[in-house]
Amino acid sequence: MAGGYTGKFLLVNLSSGECRDFSIDSQELGKYIGGSCLAAKLFLDRYDLTVDPLSPGNPLMIMTGPLVGTGFPGTSRFTICSKSPQTGIWAESACGGTFGPDLKRAGYDGVVIEGRADSPVCLSITDGKAELTDASHLWGKDIYEATDLIKEQEKSVKALVIGQAGEHLVRIAAIGNDKGHFSGRAGLGAVMGSKNLKAVTVKGTGKVGKADEEKFKAAQKQAMQEIKDSALTEGLHLMGSDANMDLGMVTGDVPVKNWTSGGEYELASSLSGPTMREKYLTKAHACVNCPVACKRVVKVDDGKYTSEEGPGPEYETCAVFGTMMMNPDLTAVIKANELCNRYGMDTISCGSAIAMAMELYEKGTISRDDLKGIELTWGNMDAVLALVKAIAYREGFGDILAEGAVRAARKIGGDAIDAVVHVKGLEAPMHDPRGFHGMGLAYMMSNRGACHLQHFAMATEQGMASWPQLFDMKDDYQGTTSEGKAALVYNSENYGILANSLSICHYVAYIVRPETLLEVFNAVTGFGFTFADLMKSGMRDWTLKRGFNNLLGITKKDDVLPKRIMTALEEGGAAGSVPDMELLLREYYAFRGLDERGFPKEEKLVELGLDELKARLYQ
Repeated sequence: MAGGYTGKFLLVNLSSGECRDFSIDSQELGKYIGGSCLAAKLFLDRYDLTVDPLSPGNPLMIMTGPLVGTGFPGTSRFTICSKSPQTGIWAESACGGTFGPDLKRAGYDGVVIEGRADSPVCLSITDGKAELTDASHLWGKDIYEATDLIKEQEKSVKALVIGQAGEHLVRIAAIGNDKGHFSGRAGLGAVMGSKNLKAVTVKGTGKVGKADEEKFKAAQKQAMQEIKDSALTEGLHLMGSDANMDLGMVTGDVPVKNWTSGGEYELASSLSGPTMREKYLTKAHACVNCPVACKRVVKVDDGKYTSEEGPGPEYETCAVFGTMMMNPDLTAVIKANELCNRYGMDTISCGSAIAMAMELYEKGTISRDDLKGIELTWGNMDAVLALVKAIAYREGFGDILAEGAVRAARKIGGDAIDAVVHVKGLEAPMHDPRGFHGMGLAYMMSNRGACHLQHFAMATEQGMASWPQLFDMKDDYQGTTSEGKAALVYNSENYGILANSLSICHYVAYIVRPETLLEVFNAVTGFGFTFADLMKSGMRDWTLKRGFNNLLGITKKDDVLPKRIMTALEEGGAAGSVPDMELLLREYYAFRGLDERGFPKEEKLVELGLDELKARLYQ
């Protein structure tokens, strides 16, 4: 078995209670590497793609990559994969924290969970052994409460937990890892809840083998120096991801008033990283083995939205519960973040659904009676916080919003869908494609729906990172143009999508040179990859997931930006700008080898060694 892998996976059937090990051929690991790419391969090989996402037949996969558990910077991550109850297509959500390395040290490269338990259970994994235990005492508890109760029994275990949102099958439910880290997107918490699986705990004391220990140490030392010397490291450590807020407003990256406005510089300043650091930050926090420490720990001592010391909001949350709602109060954002964390909900999807409802309330599409007395005006955060709870418990109008913004808009009817910014059913992250056209294309072509973490397009287009070693790049890119962006996105996908297979943090991968990353990958696995091999692995990863979605009915008609994004703003850094979808798609399809339907061409599938997928797409 190659270094970096235990050679063992755990298969759990909740219906029968059986837990057993299985293995995957080392050649397959070299081809699909790990993480979400290997999960997609397993799903295609072993499961019915047409399965209802909330049925026992939909598998939930928790996957690591070869670098996890080695101690290399940024490799605390793991990826949870399934079929999404929110979008109905491929779902994956990566997470940092502590769980991934312990799972590897416990002897497993991944866990595949099938079936549905008759009553709430916890899956406990300890050094190569797994068992299902009763979790009835945890059911109904929020993520913080349940995590504390689990750790009362065994302090050193690492825990994945769902809150009330997952229990109530809220389609935007998240899975929490030790309170401050979340697999948030695409509703995977609802999949876990549908299986009556309240928690997964792990404790591992083993070691992860490496093909060449000395070369690993050299690469690790080099990476640490690159991280230490990086200005991006300093900015992230001081301000967290919310460092993006001020500059993002200037460049047109930050959405305002449910994507209808721009240029709210004073509003952005009140929600920014410097403001959080000055007023509410108690300390920076890091995922295990990460010297960047971009996580925020915050506390609000006074005012109407007091919060105990705990995990603070990322940029996405500050935007969706801030600028998107015309709310200047950072303490209210911190409280909304805490509630979403406790209930277990994706802040992007939850905030987007509420912002949509605010717009519809202003237009009179929904009324105060519909909201059971809630006055959902712009910036009314008391109303927002009430709705957050209502969504988690599926109460009143919250039951509609619990379906996610797209499903909710379709249920409301009329032109409500025009108030939703999404691709393939997943609400967009807080980066406006009108300010950066490459991001628009990346949203259009992401395999889980609108996403900023299935590629490195944001880093390249906004000038945070550059990789001329891997592909031709300009010295700088103009955000509000579509020229040249198809090539940039295509290459940024091929490199960036590997982060979820290797299971490495995007920020660390922005900072560490490709030469260093390739060196440590080979030192750990012994695969002897070249840059070309690495990029081809990224191509294979993207194409495999695209084929998965094609088999579920995704075609070129789904590769579009919504009406809201194709409507130019009148103010701000993106004023007057919209992406040229026709140009972007035409050039991108040529690079990617897609036919007029949006399917990978047969020759492309053969080139990438995806013969089984070819047989299914062209049978």
